[in-house]
Amino acid sequence: MRALILVLSILAMVDSAHLAKAGLSSTPRETLAPADAAIATDEATQETEDQIGLTRAKRREVQRGLTRLGFDTKVNGKFDESTRAVIARWQEEHGYPTTGFLNAAEHKVLMDAATEAAKSDHQDRRRAGSRAPSSRGVGGPIGAIGGAVHSVVGGVAGLFRR
Repeated sequence: MRALILVLSILAMVDSAHLAKAGLSSTPRETLAPADAAIATDEATQETEDQIGLTRAKRREVQRGLTRLGFDTKVNGKFDESTRAVIARWQEEHGYPTTGFLNAAEHKVLMDAATEAAKSDHQDRRRAGSRAPSSRGVGGPIGAIGGAVHSVVGGVAGLFRR
């Protein structure tokens, strides 16, 4: 009986190992070169950003887009120092001059990339089904242990029902 419980617990741990995937993504972000060399040299300034006409709502969209692309920033509709630093990191990663301000071309590239990332995330969630393992709020080693214990207890209880 002890051997059976041991085997069941090991099988449950192996089966629930996928639940232990938690934490920051280790997937590298895609680094893209600017589509046009002329755009890459056209430095963005406060003036070029003002020409885009970003309302508070559009600034929030930019902040959400940056976050979707892996550049976490607070979504508040204000381009404060931390948001400017995130924009500069995005610009650097994409080969633009790192000013922390956007011009129309950079804004379009950023928003297009964020839209594609959102579509990809949505498709991944649909493929995973209505309840992906991460949506259960269980992750890390505690989640794996809890899943294993649940499987073992359920398996052992099933043996006694027969």
